[in-house]
Amino acid sequence: MAETQNGTDAQQSNSEPLKLSELLDRGWKAFEEVDRTDEPLASHGVQVKVRRGIVALEETSSMVAQLDLFSRNEDLEEVATADLKYFLSSPLLGALTLKITGKDKRLEALRAARAYFMDFLTRCKEYNLSKFELPSTEKQSSGQSQPPAAKPSSSQADLVAMAAQRQAKIERYRQKKELEARLDDVRKVVDSGQADEETSRDFYLLNIRRWVTVSLEEIESIDQEIEILKNLAQPQGAPETSRPARPPMKPFVLTKDVVQAQVFGAGYPSLPTMTVDDWYEQHRKHGALPDQGIPHRVSVDEDTDAKEREEEEKERKVDEDDEEALKKAREWDNWKDTHQRGYGNRHNMG
Repeated sequence: MAETQNGTDAQQSNSEPLKLSELLDRGWKAFEEVDRTDEPLASHGVQVKVRRGIVALEETSSMVAQLDLFSRNEDLEEVATADLKYFLSSPLLGALTLKITGKDKRLEALRAARAYFMDFLTRCKEYNLSKFELPSTEKQSSGQSQPPAAKPSSSQADLVAMAAQRQAKIERYRQKKELEARLDDVRKVVDSGQADEETSRDFYLLNIRRWVTVSLEEIESIDQEIEILKNLAQPQGAPETSRPARPPMKPFVLTKDVVQAQVFGAGYPSLPTMTVDDWYEQHRKHGALPDQGIPHRVSVDEDTDAKEREEEEKERKVDEDDEEALKKAREWDNWKDTHQRGYGNRHNMG
């Protein structure tokens, strides 16, 4: 199949160059085949059709410009019916350019396609072919997408703009469906070969107006994709400065008091030890306490200190001054010396 196609292209290259209408028909047919195909867009066969269609439509646009078929000084009624179809060379070229695959060339393809659609819409605006708002240029569009921070738009204005955009999309969708329905009816007459000049003119005008709605939709999508690709290409912001690393803490055995520290230290001479107070003081100096830096109310601190003093006083009385507690402890020790373990626990033992 590929050899046959290449042979056909070689024969055409050796023969006379294609006429303007033949170039447009080839590009138009290539777009319809690619648009309707079930093959993957990135497949070799589809991409070959895309490239051939682009070449044909580029030659068409170049010849249209050389022949000066369209002028800003003439009205739509002055354009011949046979010439109306050449309006479509630019949007068809833009649509095929969007089908070029390859991440490295995506941004370039988007900008080229946008230029083709804008050229078509500008020409349609000059001839008053349809009522629509001409999109801004790419520079203006990118500038509007990021408004300056010094002048933020009001929420009310944003809501109005969003509502207007939504209404415009709904209207374009309605027009597109209406045009496609009318096109189906007229296309049948044109394909049958029985269309007169008026029917043929209506067929091309309907196609042009349909492509106006398609071009507006495509430009909106292109602007969004270009913005995404630009953001991906820009280097990300510098990472936030991290807090200075704290010096590593040495391993230790946490003990209740200095005496226990000495005892455990004698048993584990290679492992440093510290008391609770030492541990707290070391963490306080390094700022590692969970509540450090959080202000407390003075009343809470004073209440806590009073309770701690009361507990210390109780412990001191028990350890030093309470003779009754010492007497009870001595009696309990004497009793254990004269009574074996389990004494008195003889209930239900027979």
